[in-house]
Amino acid sequence: MNIQSAINKEVFIPRDERMLVAVEVRRRKRKRMSFLPTGAKADYATFICVSVTNTRPHQLLITKVKRFGGSPTFTRRSQWMVEQLRQVNGINPNKDSPEFDLVFDNTVDQWVASSSAEKCIFVQILYHACQTYWEGKADRLGKPRKTGKEGQQERVNKCDQDVAGAGPRESKTLQARRKSIVPPRHTEFINCQSKLTGDACTMNLVIYRCKAFLNRVKNMMVANQSHSPGQGRTGHRATGRNVGNVVQRMTVTLGERGNRLTCAEDKTVELTHKVQQFADTAHKLALKYSK
Repeated sequence: MNIQSAINKEVFIPRDERMLVAVEVRRRKRKRMSFLPTGAKADYATFICVSVTNTRPHQLLITKVKRFGGSPTFTRRSQWMVEQLRQVNGINPNKDSPEFDLVFDNTVDQWVASSSAEKCIFVQILYHACQTYWEGKADRLGKPRKTGKEGQQERVNKCDQDVAGAGPRESKTLQARRKSIVPPRHTEFINCQSKLTGDACTMNLVIYRCKAFLNRVKNMMVANQSHSPGQGRTGHRATGRNVGNVVQRMTVTLGERGNRLTCAEDKTVELTHKVQQFADTAHKLALKYSK
């Protein structure tokens, strides 16, 4: 059982929640505590998880989970609703990087993921989960047909007119109704790569999962190498070469898979255009011979 499955089983399933993604992180700037001696390092691992409740209406939650050294169990430390998540900062919109910030109503967390691929997977799944959540919430509220800024402004203006012509008691009720019309502020994603928040997300997610798997394999090989005493320098060099060869072969395989997925996507777009052209031609012919 991998770490994500273990976290889901121990922390979220007993609370009737379903975990969507988890990323192992560490703080970019550690908080100094006066009662800790200088140079002391906390022996624990931190995970930021995104989960959704199984009961309706569904709630999207962000949870901080820790596993302390020497303990096989996971502990839930903090939890926020997605309405409290104001901003997700990807730090660098031009290249993959493991740094990201989460800005909540009452705190700002600056994190570094275990790898760039793990961070990209987390941001991508969190973004699409937020989009699905806000769309579902808008449907539950039963908003009028007009959407967007124009429809919202029209509803607010109508309430302003009602408040102006109402009595003192009615004006309080109408003012409360005016507040309820203003939609909640959605989570803002800034400095995130467009491929993480765009429509073509399936291919990118597959590639990032492969990269994350390669990174975990590399870390496991390095850890096994460091825990195998009694080897000389020759043995270490041979093991290092073997690790490098395996990682190189897997990287080449990942690149080839990415190229094949890109070609498949291009062919799909080309076929879509051809189908549209065929439909337009058929429609023109139908109009021509119907006269």
